[in-house]
Amino acid sequence: VQLQAFGGGLVQAGGSLRLSCVASGSIFSFDAMGWWRRAPGKERELVAVATSSDNSYAASVKGRFTISRDNAKNTVYLQMNSLKPEDTAVYYCQLDNWGLRYWGQGTQVTVSS
Repeated sequence: VQLQAFGGGLVQAGGSLRLSCVASGSIFSFDAMGWWRRAPGKERELVAVATSSDNSYAASVKGRFTISRDNAKNTVYLQMNSLKPEDTAVYYCQLDNWGLRYWGQGTQVTVSS
């Protein structure tokens, strides 16, 4: 299984970005897929996760970010609206498949004030 993330960039506060993560290999619709981030000098934190039954979000992004997935395309998206400077981080996609966790390569999101 391999993951490839796209969509990071530089945006002004209040703007939007959409991240995409494409998974290749034996992927199943019940595999959990999600997004994490690591800001400079901080621990990696879970941003959002999509399972076969529901989606969940970190409190800091709830109401601003939306995770979705297209199982036919083995892709998970993270729509990020009303971005804040504190959202600046490297964002990583994650897939749980047969008890193993896979990571994408990370994509930089920078929000300027």
